Amino acid sequence: MAPTDSQAPTKTKAKSRYLKKKKERRKQRSKVEKVVTARKARVDKQPEDEAESSEDEEDEEEEEKPESSTAAVAEGNEREPSSKPPRKRQKRDASPSPAAAEKEKEIEPVEMEVDEPEVQEKQQEESMEEEEEEEKEGQAEEADDVEEPLPEIQEHELPEGTLPRFPLPSHPDAPSKSTLALQGLDKHITEADIVHPSTVMAIPTDGEDDGGTRLSEKTRRQLKELGITELFAVQTALIPFLIPQSAIARNLYRPFDPPHDVCVSAPTGSGKTLAYVLPILELLQTRVVTRLRALIVLPTRDLVSQVRETFEALNKGRGLKIGSVSGQNSFAHEQTQLVHDKNANLLGGSSKVDILICTPGRLMDHLLGTPNFSLQHLRFLVVDEADRLLAQSFQDWLSQVLAAIRTPKKVEPGHETLNASIDLTQPHPDGLSPNNLQLLPVPNIPTFLHEEPESSCQKLLFSATLTRDPGKIAMLELRQPKYVIVQGSGEDSKESNVLKVMMEKFAMPETLKEHMIVTDSLKKPVMMFHLVHSQNVKNALVFTKSAESTTRLLRLFEFFEEARVAADPSAATAIVARAYSSDLGNQERKSILEDFKAQKINILICSDLISRGMDISHVSHVVSYDVPVDIRKYVHRVGRTARAGREGDSWTLVEEQEARHFKRMLKDADHLTNVKRERISEKAIEPLMPYYEAALDKLRKVYARQQ
Repeated sequence: MAPTDSQAPTKTKAKSRYLKKKKERRKQRSKVEKVVTARKARVDKQPEDEAESSEDEEDEEEEEKPESSTAAVAEGNEREPSSKPPRKRQKRDASPSPAAAEKEKEIEPVEMEVDEPEVQEKQQEESMEEEEEEEKEGQAEEADDVEEPLPEIQEHELPEGTLPRFPLPSHPDAPSKSTLALQGLDKHITEADIVHPSTVMAIPTDGEDDGGTRLSEKTRRQLKELGITELFAVQTALIPFLIPQSAIARNLYRPFDPPHDVCVSAPTGSGKTLAYVLPILELLQTRVVTRLRALIVLPTRDLVSQVRETFEALNKGRGLKIGSVSGQNSFAHEQTQLVHDKNANLLGGSSKVDILICTPGRLMDHLLGTPNFSLQHLRFLVVDEADRLLAQSFQDWLSQVLAAIRTPKKVEPGHETLNASIDLTQPHPDGLSPNNLQLLPVPNIPTFLHEEPESSCQKLLFSATLTRDPGKIAMLELRQPKYVIVQGSGEDSKESNVLKVMMEKFAMPETLKEHMIVTDSLKKPVMMFHLVHSQNVKNALVFTKSAESTTRLLRLFEFFEEARVAADPSAATAIVARAYSSDLGNQERKSILEDFKAQKINILICSDLISRGMDISHVSHVVSYDVPVDIRKYVHRVGRTARAGREGDSWTLVEEQEARHFKRMLKDADHLTNVKRERISEKAIEPLMPYYEAALDKLRKVYARQQ
């Protein structure tokens, strides 16, 4: 019997809400299907697509059923058991994951808000079993949606089925140059005293008032006689520090209160030599017994002679004995000047000099080969041009000198020593420094107040380009060093000035004018000749890259002057030039240097041998005929002029293939804008070309005969 119309099933409100939500989810999935996500890459899509297609067919059939059609419902209720069962949605996974099962439990079933009579009728109909099954499937689908959130849609997506693309590996960003410069930096450098280059201090000549210089009245009168009326920047910071006010701090031996070491970075020509000469003479003039108390180490023989002249000029009336060893005399002759007795074994040494000025190579010869030559009494160890000396080995001179200064280890009781044969009951002509008294065979009696004595030597390091290598600084064994940096302006902060020194941005004399000329390599000699005659480049130093280049350029210049004077007899006399290099002997170099200082020689063509420390007051021009290989050499070359507040010009002849390297070197030192580029036209050098070609022909013939 067919059911009546009142028994016909109708869509409930819960069913309508479920179908509405189902449509919304289907629309949302259709949008997400366009995006390739990680979920679709991991899960097989074919079963899911089949399940969705079957579900869509069922939804369409349900929507096509009319609400008032009772015949279709009756026909469905009277189906035979052998009839085909209704199609069900294919399960995605036979065994869901534990996480999915837990989340599925948390989802509450959908509440059915229907009228009571309708609910009773639906429970009697078999068709409602299908609706309940669909509701359960919908709840399971919602649980699946909760389990894995929908992926975000990105702007640029790959085609479907493509594996995700990962960025290529890349190196991390390199640290900045400032960070690298400060790595491993000694903490004392960050606390350095920054002094402006224009700082000066007047030297009073009369009365007991020293004006803050702490110099004695005798020293101030001597400085006035030499024409020195004020102290420069590096001297104002260093001299008062090295000459303490208290009498105890001025003692020559301070084994239990050793002085602090000093490192100075200042531009060339700023007065570094006088900054250590005056304190040494002031403190050593109270000595009673002659001992080697000051050692000054310099890189070249010429600097040894120059520094000795400065010491002797200010040592008048003090009685201090000054010596120098640089290899200019025989080794035996130097030994007789250094020690009194070479036969007896004196633990305290035997010295004839109070101050010794030397080169590192000759110092090692005497330290290893001269008996009774001892450094245990040193009060000052000065290393001038420290960056160059620390880069040179010379038989490992630095470690040998530090070992000779260092306090020796204690002799354990009961162990025999080399000094056990000394008879202390008899007068013994020996004198040990306080930190070396334990070498005597006297038993040590320990006490509660015992304190180990230390060396009284104070290390002073000077350079216009002070080393920034932490390893070399640690090798010096500095004792609480004080850094003095003459750099920058008052507007710059202390950190920025320290950073400039560490990044090799060295200070230049303020009165220096720098020029650069880029030229072809074939025309570089004639460019230099043009500078000599057009810019009046006289009283000049011309630097080349080697001793051979120095000799060749000198010959070419001499031939050029001969051709010029021969072509125009009414012209001025030829300019006198000489070469100065390591190929010359000591006496010849000394005489050439004296003639140049007396202005008998107009131009001195030299190698980098003279580029460090030499002070020649009348040098007004410096010409770098060959480009310096690094910024340090450039700083020392141009520093030969514009010294002590005088004006000067520097010229650098740069070949076209070297221009890029030279500009980059200046740019890294933050100095490119200070070097002005000059342009010389072809018309300017055209009148000199005949003389230059004639000089080239003569030079070719000379070298052809030599070969």
